[in-house]
Amino acid sequence: MLWAWWRRWRRAQVQSRCRIDAALWDEAVSRTRPAQYLNPVDRSRLRDLASLFLHEKSIECAGGLGLTEGMRVRIACEVCIPILNLDLDYYRDWYALIVYPGEFIARHEYHDEAGVVHQDAEARSGESWEIGPVIISWGDVLAELPGYSVIIHEMAHKLDLLDGAANGCPPLHPGMRRAEWTQVFSAAFGEMRRRVDAGEPVEMDEYALQDPGEFFAVASECFFSTPGVLNQEFPEVYEQLALYYRQRPG
Repeated sequence: MLWAWWRRWRRAQVQSRCRIDAALWDEAVSRTRPAQYLNPVDRSRLRDLASLFLHEKSIECAGGLGLTEGMRVRIACEVCIPILNLDLDYYRDWYALIVYPGEFIARHEYHDEAGVVHQDAEARSGESWEIGPVIISWGDVLAELPGYSVIIHEMAHKLDLLDGAANGCPPLHPGMRRAEWTQVFSAAFGEMRRRVDAGEPVEMDEYALQDPGEFFAVASECFFSTPGVLNQEFPEVYEQLALYYRQRPG
């Protein structure tokens, strides 16, 4: 109890002393599509949360990228949107966010059924580890295409991994039913697969069909950046995400 009180007090002190500069904040908000759905009060709360994020987490550059304060604020703005009505502790167990100028090469090692070790290399715009950093491409942050956000995509993966399994179902709040979540997302996954196989148009990125974890991450991108589209395409998915994120954009 005393520790929780001290942490709340300390964070309040950080937010009052280290609040993001107003001009930098306004510039970041103007360039962040999901922030356009927030009212002035929520944007102010987001500024406080982003200020705390920048104090507690490290944003580091790689691949020759030069990182400015404006870039740090822009990243923190979007990183904190999914947890605006949750808590920074939802981003526990990781400390650093690494930014490359563009797509980066991710190398992974795995064992096949015979025990043979293989290595692969793949160009990616973002990556999240269960316990480890988040990695993103700055070029993809700037893209800001409708329904696309590499930052929110990777944050969704981090939330999904809070129980150790990237299965498309993060730890749910009291009152939410896992069976209902699973039924809604499974039905939407199947319907999207049917549409794609039939050559019918879909508004969500087809990358969502990689697996349930990617479907949750892509649906989260749409929820925050094109909420009206998601609500029209998959209204039950929208409702489940509204319950989970405790927000209702659009």
